Amino acid sequence: MTPRYTLLALSLAAALPALAQSTDAKDKTQLETVVITAERRVERIQDVPNAVSQVSGDKLDALASGGQDVRFLSGRVPSLNIESSFGRAYPRFYIRGYGNTDFRLNASQPVSVVFDDVIQENPILKGFPVFDTKAVEVIAGPQGTLFGRNTPAGVVKFDSVKPSKAQDGYASISAGTYGSLNLEGAFNLPLGGDWSARVSLLNQRRGDWVKNTYAAGPTKETEGYRDTAVRLQALYEPSKDFSALFNVHHRDLDGSPRLFRANIIQPGTNDLVAGFRPDRMSIDGVNEQTLTQTGGSARLKWALGGFDLYSVTGYESVKPFSRGDIDGGFGASFLPQMGPGFIPFPVETSDALRDHRQLSQEFRLESTAKGGFKWQAGVYLFDETYVVEAKDWLTPLTTSTRQDNRAYALFGNVNQDLGDGWSLRAGLRYTQDKKDLSTTSSNPARLQAFNGVTAKTDDSKWNWDASLAYKLDRDTNVYGRLATGFRASSIQPAAEFNPQSQAKPEDITSFELGLKSEFWQRKARLSAAVFSYEVKNQQLTAVGGGNNANRLINAKKTSGKGVEFNLELLPVPELLLTVGGSINNVTFKDPNLQVDACGNGCTLRDRVTAPANPAAFKFAPTVDINGNQLPQAPKTTLNLTARYTWNLASGDELYVFTDWAYRSKVNFFLYDSVEFTGKSLTEGGVRLGYVFGNGKYEAALFARNVTNQIRTTGAIDFNNFTGFINDPRTYGISFKAMF
Repeated sequence: MTPRYTLLALSLAAALPALAQSTDAKDKTQLETVVITAERRVERIQDVPNAVSQVSGDKLDALASGGQDVRFLSGRVPSLNIESSFGRAYPRFYIRGYGNTDFRLNASQPVSVVFDDVIQENPILKGFPVFDTKAVEVIAGPQGTLFGRNTPAGVVKFDSVKPSKAQDGYASISAGTYGSLNLEGAFNLPLGGDWSARVSLLNQRRGDWVKNTYAAGPTKETEGYRDTAVRLQALYEPSKDFSALFNVHHRDLDGSPRLFRANIIQPGTNDLVAGFRPDRMSIDGVNEQTLTQTGGSARLKWALGGFDLYSVTGYESVKPFSRGDIDGGFGASFLPQMGPGFIPFPVETSDALRDHRQLSQEFRLESTAKGGFKWQAGVYLFDETYVVEAKDWLTPLTTSTRQDNRAYALFGNVNQDLGDGWSLRAGLRYTQDKKDLSTTSSNPARLQAFNGVTAKTDDSKWNWDASLAYKLDRDTNVYGRLATGFRASSIQPAAEFNPQSQAKPEDITSFELGLKSEFWQRKARLSAAVFSYEVKNQQLTAVGGGNNANRLINAKKTSGKGVEFNLELLPVPELLLTVGGSINNVTFKDPNLQVDACGNGCTLRDRVTAPANPAAFKFAPTVDINGNQLPQAPKTTLNLTARYTWNLASGDELYVFTDWAYRSKVNFFLYDSVEFTGKSLTEGGVRLGYVFGNGKYEAALFARNVTNQIRTTGAIDFNNFTGFINDPRTYGISFKAMF
C-alpha cells in the first residue's frame, strides 16, 4: 500500500469510532429521502432517469469549511472537475471529462451553471460564492430540453434557501490559517400579510501568505483576498394561485489572481523542483484582481388550472479586472538578471470586462393534472453584451473586443407512464444563436497585420432526448437515456501576437444506462451508470506554442466512455458513509489533429510532425495529438465521506466528519508531455464538532488538505516550466448559532 493510501486508511480508521451525522441522528434508522429538481419538478432522486448527484446539508457545510470558493466541489461527486487559472474568479467546469480550458473572458463552456433558475453564461459569473445554499445538483449529460440554455456536458445547479414565514436564521464565524476570517449569516423575516423576506450575507478574508523574495518586485506578497457577497430575497404569496420570488444579489472581490511560479517543475519529470516552498515567489510584475458583480431575478408562478405558468427574468452584470505576472519570474535572458531559472522574455498582462450585461427570460408551462401523462414546454430568450479589454503592460498594447450574443430557444418535454412499471420521457429543442464581434486596438496597424478584427456567427440546431425506465420493484429502477446537445460557434479575438480564430459548432450524442436502488431496509442507496458519448467538432483551445497566445480549433471527433456510481450506507443509526467514483476514458479521434507543443523543450510523448525552427520564428514543434486524453479529464476519480455521532447523556452531540477526494493524473494541455502532466491528487478534510443547546449551537475544529499534498494543478505553456499549485493544508475553528 502506498503512503498516500496508508494515510487515508489510518485517518478513516481513527475517525470511524467518532464520526458525525446531523443533529437528528439519534432516531435515524433509514436513509433520508433525497428530492431534487433536476428535471424542473420535485422528484425523488431515485425516480429520475439520469445520472444526478446532490450535495447538501452538513456535508455542504463541511466541504466549504475555511472559506473555499466553488472549487471545493471538484471531485466531491463522480465525474466533476473544477479548476481555474484565475483564482477565485472564473472557474472552469468539466463533467465526464467534457469541458473547455479556454481562459479568455469571452469563452463559452459546455457545462451550464444555474443559480436560482438563472443560467450564468459568462465564466466570470460562475464563481459566485456558495452560501446559505439548500442544495447543489450535478446533472450529467445533455440537458437542453429542460433548461433554457443548451447544456451539452451537463448542469451544475445551485438552489439557495428560500424565504418562509418562520422567523429564524443562523450566524457563523470561523478563523484559521493565514489570518483567514469567515463570517456568514442568514435571517428569515416575515413581513406580515403576504410577504416574507430572507437576507443572506457572506464575508471571507485571508491574508497574503506568499512572500516575494525578489526585493525590487512591486508585489511584495500575494494570495490573500476579501470576498463579500449579499443576497436579498422577497417572496409574495397573495393566494394559492400566484406567487412571486424576487432575488437581488451582489459580490465584491478584492484579491489576487492565480499565482504563476516560474520553473517549479523539474525538467524530465512532473515533480516539483527540490527546495520548492509554497509560501515563496520571485516575480517582478504586479498581481492584483478585483471583481464587482450585481444581479437580480424575478420568478413568477401562476396556477391556471391543469397547468402552471412560470416566468423567470434574470439580469446579471459583472466587472472583473485581473493583472498578473505571466512568466512567473523576474528579468529575462536579454536583461542583466533573471530567475528563478531561465526566463526567455517577460510577460505581464491584464484582462477586464467592461459594460457587461446579461438579460435572460424564460416562460415555461408545466402540467399539473393527475394521471400518467405530464409535460413541460417553454421559450428562452438570451441577450448578452460586453467589452473585453486586454493589455500587455510591457509593450504596451491595449485591445478592446466587443461581443454581442443573442439567442432564443423553444423546448419541451413529456413524461408518459406506460404501465406495468415502464415509463417514457422525451424532449425536443430548437436553438438559434448569433454572435457579433469586433476588435479595436491602441495600435490599429499592428493589430490589422493579423487580420480578422470583425466576425459574425449564426447557428441553429434541433436537439432531442429520450429515456425509457423500468421499475423492477418499489425501490429499484433501471433506465436507458439517449440525448443530443449543441454548443454554438465561438470566436477568439485577435491579440498582439495572435490572429483571430473561430471554432465551428459542436454536437454531442450521449447514451447512458443506469441503475438506482434502495436496499438493506433503506439503509443503503445506490446509483450507477455506464455511458458513452461522441462529440463532433469539439471546440478546443490550443495555447502557447512559443508565445503567450491561444487559438480555437475543432476536433473532428471526441469519444468518451465510462462508468460512475454513488453509494450511501447507514450501517448503524450513528454512522453515515458515502462513496462515489468514476472512470472516464475521453480521447480525441482525429488523425489530422495537430497543434504546436511547448516552446521550452519539454519531454513530449506525442509524435512530432514538424520540428521547431527558431530561425523561421517557429519556436515550438508541431505534434500529432490524435488519441490523447482530453485536458483536465482524469481517468479515475474517487470520493468518500464518513460521519459518526456520539449522543451524550446531556443531550448534546459530539461528532467527527471526514471527506476524501482522489483524482488520477491529468493533462494540462492538448498535447501530452511529461512535465505538463499533473500528478494524481488526494485531498482530505476532517471536522470535529460539538452540538449543544438543544441543537442551536455548534463549535467545531476543521482542517482541509490534511496531508498537505502539494501538486501542480496547471501550467503556462509558452515560456518555461511555469505552473501553479493547489492550496496547502489549512485549519481553523468555527462557531455557528441557530435562531
